[in-house]
Amino acid sequence: MTSTTFIRREIEALEELGVTVQRYVVRKWDVRLVDPQDVFEQSRAHYLLTANVDGLVRAVVKEAFVNSRGLYRSVGPWFRLLMNSKGGLIRHVAYWMEAIYFRQVTERDRVNHVHVHFATNATAVAMLARVMGGPTYSFTVHGPDEFVQPQRLSFELKTRHAAFVLAISDYCKRQLIGLVGPENASKILVARCGLAIEEFPEAPLCGNDNQTFVCVGRLCPQKGQLLIPKAVAALRAQFPNLKVLLIGDGESRGEIQAAIVECGVQDQVEIRGWMANRDVLRLVRNSRALLLPSFAEGLPIVLMEALAICRPVITTSIAGTPELVDASCGWLISPGGEDALIDAMRSALECTPAELARKGAEGRARVVLHHDGRTLARFLRNMFQIQVLQNAKLPIT
Repeated sequence: MTSTTFIRREIEALEELGVTVQRYVVRKWDVRLVDPQDVFEQSRAHYLLTANVDGLVRAVVKEAFVNSRGLYRSVGPWFRLLMNSKGGLIRHVAYWMEAIYFRQVTERDRVNHVHVHFATNATAVAMLARVMGGPTYSFTVHGPDEFVQPQRLSFELKTRHAAFVLAISDYCKRQLIGLVGPENASKILVARCGLAIEEFPEAPLCGNDNQTFVCVGRLCPQKGQLLIPKAVAALRAQFPNLKVLLIGDGESRGEIQAAIVECGVQDQVEIRGWMANRDVLRLVRNSRALLLPSFAEGLPIVLMEALAICRPVITTSIAGTPELVDASCGWLISPGGEDALIDAMRSALECTPAELARKGAEGRARVVLHHDGRTLARFLRNMFQIQVLQNAKLPIT
């Protein structure tokens, strides 16, 4: 399961509505994909940088002859991107070359609008291409990494040139408005990430003997998995069948493995690595609850997936998470609270099957209401058809 699977699902929902979608990616992801659908999607993408240095150079030479005015217009915005980022000249020259190539490719492919996920380098490329005379663009902001050093991402500049900007939660929108200024605030809209609800049938009732939690995510400090071995050690005497399955991999794997050994919970905590989406969902369906004690998140898709199949969640009250999760469908704790994590896990383990079922049903109802991928796709299609056409008539500035 990868953090970009939701983008594939978004594309699929748009295509079901009849929207033609071309896939453009700056470079290949450096993590091996394991889900067959993600692997197939990767094969359909047009890569701007990966194995394309010659193509970038040829595009720059061509642009100097066919669009010298566009190149000149891009100098100012490009320089602002460079200055705001506090360095990285070579990297930003690469962005500029990618933007030139991207403008030419989208012109060839007759693309009239580009939508980008994350306000990082891909949005910089789309913005520069637009300034050169390329298609209008919009982008979705997720957080939390985008808000760590926001001045380096030139939010105001990227928003000013964009047709519109999507925030995945009300919290995210508030953060953005503070970064782009009131003059750009009207461009920011909330569009909550969605699921293909039909792919998430309700899980069967959880029995008292089921004491398994599943934690899904990259193994890294932000996800808080290092807290889990201590919590399990504190609870295993009371709950002898307690198990936690960690699905994912990453830079913290060694540290987490050491903590598992130090706490003596090798039989209770397992690291399974990355798995295909269907296998992850099978494990969550067969668990008591999802566990995600993160320090930093936007609004995790995995929370929506667990709730969609009627499994309650234990997670932290950060960013947009409280907009989805509360005591009626799970347990919200403060990030980093070891005692709070232990208490929440104990509460989940002591819940009756009926109580777990009520929480699961409420969680599913919330996902169906607020995170149906078809609703998001219709919203995006309308934005592409209406607002984008209006913005296309505006002069390039």
